Amino acid sequence: MANIMQLMPELEGDEMVFVQGLVKEMDDAKAQMFANSYRTRRKDSTTLLLVSLAGFLGIAGIHRFMIDQIGMGILYLLTGGFCGIGTIIDLINMKKMAYSYNQAQAQQVAMMIKNT
Repeated sequence: MANIMQLMPELEGDEMVFVQGLVKEMDDAKAQMFANSYRTRRKDSTTLLLVSLAGFLGIAGIHRFMIDQIGMGILYLLTGGFCGIGTIIDLINMKKMAYSYNQAQAQQVAMMIKNT
């Protein structure tokens, strides 16, 4: 059983618990493959927060593109982040948005690793 704290020390809180549940049945080699692949796909909530702040400078919605919400990203670009209100709401919910995206990415990577 792999220790996710040693493989990915940048994880924290709920994300660490979720990822630990995914890798608990993997051997060390597969857990290392998972960590390498997941590390390249996951988005840090701080990075998304900084990018979403750029929405107040006139390029709203870039953070939505980063988490694969293309439709919402286009809508934010065209409406100025719903006149800034949507951008403010996203700033408040950024950790939740990043966790949801990372959770989906972790599940995809785990399925890919288990099928190899």
